[in-house]
Amino acid sequence: MSSASRSRTELAQALRSVLLDAGEAAALDVHGRIDAAVLVPLYVSGGELHAVFTRRREDLRRHPGEISFPGGRQDDDETDLRLTALREAEEEIGLPPRAVELVGALQPTPTIATNYAVYPFVGLIEPGHEWQPSANEVAEVMEVPLRALRDGYERRRLLRRGVPFRTDVYVIGEDVIWGATARMVGDLLERLADDLA
Repeated sequence: MSSASRSRTELAQALRSVLLDAGEAAALDVHGRIDAAVLVPLYVSGGELHAVFTRRREDLRRHPGEISFPGGRQDDDETDLRLTALREAEEEIGLPPRAVELVGALQPTPTIATNYAVYPFVGLIEPGHEWQPSANEVAEVMEVPLRALRDGYERRRLLRRGVPFRTDVYVIGEDVIWGATARMVGDLLERLADDLA
């Protein structure tokens, strides 16, 4: 059954069956000094499942210009990383928590350079959202069909701080998704059958 012919309820059930339980994922211990969370917003449009990313501003100190899911570090008063992901998505792209149906999580992943433990939570949203990107953090909101991500997979040699390395990337036009975000995309695509992605 394709994404187009599934009801939202059926799609949510299909995603829940292949994703980690969000509560259990939030409780996992991951190497990293600083806990952070991201939201992986998904929606169906034109019969295809899409993911929402942000392009970070070029003048940011951490990860300038990189493509990532909306998210950030856990606040001291937040006891649940799911709330962190929802708060950050609202702050960064104007997506209100009430517009998100959390359906599960991906494997938490550490960032190598910045020592974060990043917890990705997957949420279903309606298509056609009017984004309100944070002027301080977000240069652009990107909506990408999962099929384009799957088709854009490559192993590529990158240079980071003068050190060459080979890594998995996802190429969308001129854009390259790499690092922790690429690991999350890979996890998502591995979990989704071809009829979902």
